[in-house]
Amino acid sequence: MNMTHYMSLLADNQPWNLIIFMAIPVICAEALTISEFFILFNKSKSGTLRTFNKIIGVFDGLYFTGIFVYLFATAVIPLTSTGGWHGLIDVLAVGFYLSGVIFLLPISLMELGIIFKNKTTDEKMKLHFILIGGFLVVAHIAMIFGMVNPELISNMSDMSTMPGM
Repeated sequence: MNMTHYMSLLADNQPWNLIIFMAIPVICAEALTISEFFILFNKSKSGTLRTFNKIIGVFDGLYFTGIFVYLFATAVIPLTSTGGWHGLIDVLAVGFYLSGVIFLLPISLMELGIIFKNKTTDEKMKLHFILIGGFLVVAHIAMIFGMVNPELISNMSDMSTMPGM
């Protein structure tokens, strides 16, 4: 079966690409989500769990921003300029994956006090929850499209490997 570039990236250089590009950002996002539930349920404004949540939020947002920059430069630009995409499914898988930066970077910036400075603690908690939920949605959509055979809607006779990997 032919693969999207998303799945090819995760399958190459085992287990490192899987850990770097999937496990670390998604496990951090899940830890963030679980701690977020406890923070919201207990209405915690401070404490160990809130500190853990803040550290994970800053780390995951900055880490995923690094992934975004790296893959945009080494994969998206070369694939786009050479016509190397494996059709719409491939573009959707990679696009949804990389769109995670739209949700994770603001979490980091908010936790670092760079954006949303004038929001109340409750407003920030609500934004935090919406943003992490948004990341989980786009990450799962990327996984779904990433697992689909791109030949379902396009011909991959000229399939090439992912540049930069």
